[in-house]
Amino acid sequence: MPGPIDIRPPFTAQTAAAKVQAAENAWNTRDPDRVALAYTEDSEWRNRDTFLQGRAAIRAFLKAKWERERDYRLRKTLWAFTDDRIAVRFEYESRDADGQWWRSYGNEMWEFAPDGLMARRFASINDAPIDASELRVTPGQG
Repeated sequence: MPGPIDIRPPFTAQTAAAKVQAAENAWNTRDPDRVALAYTEDSEWRNRDTFLQGRAAIRAFLKAKWERERDYRLRKTLWAFTDDRIAVRFEYESRDADGQWWRSYGNEMWEFAPDGLMARRFASINDAPIDASELRVTPGQG
């Protein structure tokens, strides 16, 4: 399976879907160093109400995220695409330090540089507390 930066614009339906699956696979490793490599050095992010710029800031953000969001598992689904942009629907589940499970869901808008690295990521995310019996996210089933 190709990694996130192996798939480059311009996108087709097949390559856009593969890009989304590669991103899901990478994020489910919960490895901030690996995931951050998919973004340009000066990548621009909005994640909820947090604004970030640059790969180092993204790496630090992801490290803190996965320390806080335990047992994280993500599923992404392709929503739409153009030559160098992809829209994604996603949901993920995680539990907090008190053991409360959460389902987080929303949309991401991605814009890519010609080399396949993501130059911009804008994510809108909502959270809902759930019971462990309500878990449903299985990576790879987007």
